[in-house]
Amino acid sequence: MSDASAIAPPLWLLAELTYRCPLHCAFCYNPVDYAHHNSELTTEEWLDVFRQARALGAAQLGFSGGEPLLRDDLEVLVGEARKLGFYTNLITSGIGLTDARLAALKAAGLDHIQLSFQDSTKELNDFLSSTRTFDLKHRVAKSIKQHGFPMVLNCVLHRYNLPHVDKIIDMALEMGAEYLELANTQYYGWAYENRAQLMPTAEQLRDAEAVVERYRDEIGSRCKIYFVVPDYFEKRPKRCMNGWGSVFIAVAPDGAALPCHAARSLPGFKFPSVKEVPMRAIWYESDAFNRFRGVEWMKEPCRSCEEKTTDMGGCRCQAYQMTGDAANADPVCDKSPMHDKVISVVRRAASRPESDEHPIVFRSDANSRLLSERIAKQKTTG
Repeated sequence: MSDASAIAPPLWLLAELTYRCPLHCAFCYNPVDYAHHNSELTTEEWLDVFRQARALGAAQLGFSGGEPLLRDDLEVLVGEARKLGFYTNLITSGIGLTDARLAALKAAGLDHIQLSFQDSTKELNDFLSSTRTFDLKHRVAKSIKQHGFPMVLNCVLHRYNLPHVDKIIDMALEMGAEYLELANTQYYGWAYENRAQLMPTAEQLRDAEAVVERYRDEIGSRCKIYFVVPDYFEKRPKRCMNGWGSVFIAVAPDGAALPCHAARSLPGFKFPSVKEVPMRAIWYESDAFNRFRGVEWMKEPCRSCEEKTTDMGGCRCQAYQMTGDAANADPVCDKSPMHDKVISVVRRAASRPESDEHPIVFRSDANSRLLSERIAKQKTTG
């Protein structure tokens, strides 16, 4: 158990209200076995989570999923969050975001809406989400502006749409977006299953970065463009959620409290449930939040690295996925003895012939159940 006096309170609460979603995105960060976690907290249970998190010190609250609009009580949850003093952000596909709901969310006190697109073209947007939603998203974007919300667009980038980054920026500007987040795919959940299909080449990434810089120079403050480079193309890893158990806490639909939204992929953890354990005890006392908190858990080469407090060892889920041990150095770091695994993935993306096309595994209940069975077999044999 850590010394609670040395642990800062959480600042950001992510409420994953549901794993249900009308989209079937190939890069969804939800766990691939989400179909085995199909229960959801009640309205009152969520309200209790918000009150406890606010009392701990959390100031920002994100509503996500799945698709949070599938919860009929979203307006109630937003209203209570507003009363508690949270800054609130709705992360949505836009499906179900009617004028009536926008008005109700505005009245409830919602501060911010982040709307996702998959591409600037109808064909690729609808292919990547396995839905016909492009035109609907455009209508929703207009409605968001009409109701006075900041226009924040998000587009996850990968080998299919990186060549269109200029068109994506043009689309955001036409919509009057104040912010555009171009978040290159991070390979967790469904994106990890589709890594070979989604991984770009270094040339694609360089070209896209150059386009972004050109637009930044041209448009100035008209739209703030964020471009998040994928870990695999870096020599140093990013801090995992600014440090494991440092500022971030996620609560999954069934009430599991997670130090990062991908942490369910890690074996050997019992993530505490907010139904059974108070949030204060989860944050300060649970093994799940203390195991990789700080730097004392680190093995070499991280333990003696002068940069360890900068990157905090990188991503634990990435370390597990690529090395089999969540306590290893994130292999993105070129000081890691397993950095060659990252180099190998990037090289394969560069040398992959166009004819080498494998089916994309789209997010769906059926695929989730199949992947759940595979994960269960791996745990019993591994």
